[in-house]
Amino acid sequence: MAKIFLIGYMGSGKSSSGKVLAEQLGFGFIDLDKLIEKEYQMTIPQIFSTKGEKEFRAMEHNTLKKVIEKDNIVVACGGGTPCYYGNMELMNNNGNTVYIKMSAESLVKRLLAAKEKRPLIENKTEPELKAFVNRQLEKREDTYHQAQYIVKGKDLNIHELADFIKKEVVVA
Repeated sequence: MAKIFLIGYMGSGKSSSGKVLAEQLGFGFIDLDKLIEKEYQMTIPQIFSTKGEKEFRAMEHNTLKKVIEKDNIVVACGGGTPCYYGNMELMNNNGNTVYIKMSAESLVKRLLAAKEKRPLIENKTEPELKAFVNRQLEKREDTYHQAQYIVKGKDLNIHELADFIKKEVVVA
């Protein structure tokens, strides 16, 4: 009964690599943010603007607890998921955690292309985004490093990442 939780900063490739990995393993795939949107019938930006980040984090925690009850799944977590409500410990105790590590510079390049979909960064200029990502990574890095496995996300294609995780993490 395997559970693999992919963690890392937004834009690190958790959802893309998670889908491929789940497919290769014959597991189910869950994008935690998409599940939250479905469960609460609001988009993440709507939740942030109407309820605020604190309420979103509580919703996220409750959804994660439900997901943990499932077996043979790959879960792409939101960038902040491990940092609140003891979620990192919860994931480590119930499955395998994989931190997809990327530099702030690489993340900023990726995020500039998709920032309107991400409420925490949608109104930031490039210099503001760089400063924000650096600050956030600094705050979250200690938590991310509690993952059982750390993989470098930059220049690693999705299939290679999925192969690595499959070989290193999944013990039949």
